[in-house]
Amino acid sequence: MSFRSNLVRARSHIVFVLALVCGAALILYLEGVGSMATERRDPLKPFEKVVPLPVAAGIRPDGADDEAARIAWTYFRNNTDPTTGLAGSVDGYPSTTMWETASYLVAIISAERLAIIDRAEAAERTAKVVDSLSRLVLFEDSLPHKAYDTRTLQMVDYANRPTTVGLGWSALDIARLMSALKIVQRHHPEQAEPIERMVSGWDLDRVVRDGWLNGANVVDGAVRQNQEGRIGYERYGAKGMMLWGFDATAAMDVRPNLQVVEVEGVPIPVDTRLNRNKTPALTTSEPYVFDGLEYGFDSLTHLFATVVYRAQEMRYRRTGALTGVTEGHLNVEPYFAYASVWGGGQPWAVLTFGGDRIDSRRTLSTKAAFGWDALFATEYTGELMKAIRPIADPARGWPEGIYEQDGAVNGSITANTNSTVLSAEAFRRFGPLMQAPR
Repeated sequence: MSFRSNLVRARSHIVFVLALVCGAALILYLEGVGSMATERRDPLKPFEKVVPLPVAAGIRPDGADDEAARIAWTYFRNNTDPTTGLAGSVDGYPSTTMWETASYLVAIISAERLAIIDRAEAAERTAKVVDSLSRLVLFEDSLPHKAYDTRTLQMVDYANRPTTVGLGWSALDIARLMSALKIVQRHHPEQAEPIERMVSGWDLDRVVRDGWLNGANVVDGAVRQNQEGRIGYERYGAKGMMLWGFDATAAMDVRPNLQVVEVEGVPIPVDTRLNRNKTPALTTSEPYVFDGLEYGFDSLTHLFATVVYRAQEMRYRRTGALTGVTEGHLNVEPYFAYASVWGGGQPWAVLTFGGDRIDSRRTLSTKAAFGWDALFATEYTGELMKAIRPIADPARGWPEGIYEQDGAVNGSITANTNSTVLSAEAFRRFGPLMQAPR
């Protein structure tokens, strides 16, 4: 029988085998396409291989630096108005925001936990803050304004000049305040009812809209509301509002607005949205440090905190420049800067409020050093602390940090930094601040 005849007779078997081969090839192809599509759809894929750094809470229960914490508390002794009980945002400057007021409440509870002040003083201070907050003139009779004079409780602009029109409200500032108020309630139950009564008079539904954080600015006399918050801060703020029963689940979900960029060989979470609708968004240390110290990390924030920290360590390994970057005040113009891991579309950018580059003002941040060391306690965070410790001012508190360019001290002294020192030291001994004392 000829080969041709055999081929004809075996044609059905050949077709079957070819179908199997083609089917297997198709399956492999579709699996590959599906895998690539899944990777494209899931921006969290690059973090799958990241191993979260172990959190140091409980490792050093006796490791709190009482002297560092006492120096930090000096700031609040010096800058709390005796009448209203509110603390200024910057040393000697009688103005505050809801963010800094939250920092003061965090400082009070941290100082109490560290036995720097006793329970009676903590109760008196928190009660005074709550009373003053309940007497604020609200923006549009609705929500706490962006800034107030600590002496008069008047709405002010950022130069501390009285304003009747106002600047609007900050969703992130209010969200952080709501978190701090919940911390106070857990540590001082006697304040639970006064706080509930106070916040019931605020129109907090305006702060969360369709699951997103919502702020407002006054532009040319008109109030413009807008989604507020970017990855890092947005999730931190969402937690504050969710503690009070608000649905901020959209703000908690990073996937719709997440892009991943590589910095120092490390995948860094970056927001795809513009900052203030102008500048590519920033990634800094502060929201991750605050989240860890106050709440304790959830699994995603732990991953993001690990890589944001790790990139800073890797920059030091590459350049020899101690790196601990976040936003903060400056003691020279323009007096405030965002020192980022990624910002304005570039790694290690230092940006003004308006988005201009001022890399010469990069600061090794006191906040970053204390925060990362309390959370992760690595050999590198020990190097950061070794550099920062000598700059303490026992009479005024902890300065913002050290300028990288020339090693000079960034001598601005603020509520946020000194509050972070206190919460970091409390974390070393007791863990996250949101946990009620045992």
